[in-house]
Amino acid sequence: MPETLLNKDRPPIFCPGCSHEQVLHALDRAFLDMGLTGNRICMVSDIGCSGFFDVFFNTHALHGVHGRALTYAAGIKLCRPDLHVVVTMGDGGLGIGGAHVLAACRRNLDLTLLVLNNFNFGMTGGQFSVTTPAEATVGSGFLNKLEKPLDLASVASAAGAPYVCRCSTYQKDLPEILQRAIAYKGFSVVEIIGICPGRYTKRNKITPRSIAAQIETQGARCGEVSANRRAEYGEAYRKECVSLAPPSRPTHLEARFKPPQSERQEVVFLGAAGQRIISAGEILGLAALSGGLHASQKNEYNVTVLRGPSIAELILSPEPIDYNGSRRPSVVLALAAEGVERRSGLFSALGAHALLLQAPGVKLPSTAAEVIPLDFKTLGIKRQDWALASLAVLARMDRVLSREMLEAALEMRFEGRTLDAVKAIVRNVAEGQDPT
Repeated sequence: MPETLLNKDRPPIFCPGCSHEQVLHALDRAFLDMGLTGNRICMVSDIGCSGFFDVFFNTHALHGVHGRALTYAAGIKLCRPDLHVVVTMGDGGLGIGGAHVLAACRRNLDLTLLVLNNFNFGMTGGQFSVTTPAEATVGSGFLNKLEKPLDLASVASAAGAPYVCRCSTYQKDLPEILQRAIAYKGFSVVEIIGICPGRYTKRNKITPRSIAAQIETQGARCGEVSANRRAEYGEAYRKECVSLAPPSRPTHLEARFKPPQSERQEVVFLGAAGQRIISAGEILGLAALSGGLHASQKNEYNVTVLRGPSIAELILSPEPIDYNGSRRPSVVLALAAEGVERRSGLFSALGAHALLLQAPGVKLPSTAAEVIPLDFKTLGIKRQDWALASLAVLARMDRVLSREMLEAALEMRFEGRTLDAVKAIVRNVAEGQDPT
């Protein structure tokens, strides 16, 4: 066993008298007493003075954005349940990532969260945090006087954390406290209260003795919350998964047809809710796959479901697609005024090479594209089928896709009476017959 897991190449850089350094050495002692080596530990941190912990240890490590450390830690623990994953954050990260803390308490994944609470944002100017006492003087004026400080131990217990501890940096048994929390099989939360000499104590009197008195007043607690005892999330998750049927493999699509054009095609559907724009885009994508092409689909919805434009952009290419947004559409299907208005700036950029299919009653902005009006009403095709019918028009023109590619896509997407109905629409457009 090594004498220490601390990184000798990155010694601590905390302010003189900072409580974080004492926590650092206590945590190192806990790891060693547990017989852990660096390859069995992952330190996860975010922003703030506590965010240096990941570089001060010779262990696996991940450093993320402020308040989000628990989200990364959850992914690491689920992927590597063999690791001891320890998360460090300050009271600043606690407030910024409060929703993640609550989720972790509810979930009970085997993580250890150490909240190094020094009652302020020490790194950025001494502003108040969610734990700053109302009577404290801090760098953000009177704001802390208007808010009730967060009692982390009470909140964590109420949220479902099965192991909760509130302690002082200056307790002699801090290494043992940390060791018990790390060894606990489930989510453990340890609030470690300490002193920030660089900011907080310049305006507020706080000592190890006053911290001990505060802990006693709030209610000394350190251990399992019996009411929250339950199965650890990762083990329960894996147990549930064992009973599930294995997922089906993705459908293998063979390239059976030769597409009408070999170069990249960009197709934009401009419609409205209820016109099955997204489904039509999926059908076009499947048709492209049957022709051996790469395909991507980018959908855009209005805020509401039953009103407003529905837009889909498809790219079909013989080469891999690095970005799914359309840059120079080769085909635009103008199926509803809402979609056209939403992308009105698109039309002036269309060149003479572009094909524009215009549904009945849809007015178009000025454009240099080739415009072909669609006579769906004469064919008796309902408005909700215009997107599919437009694909049939393209197939009839041998543009973008062939009829064989389209019908292959329909057979992959539908079955039974629905398949018969959509094939009838394609046949009506191809043959120009009134379905009635």
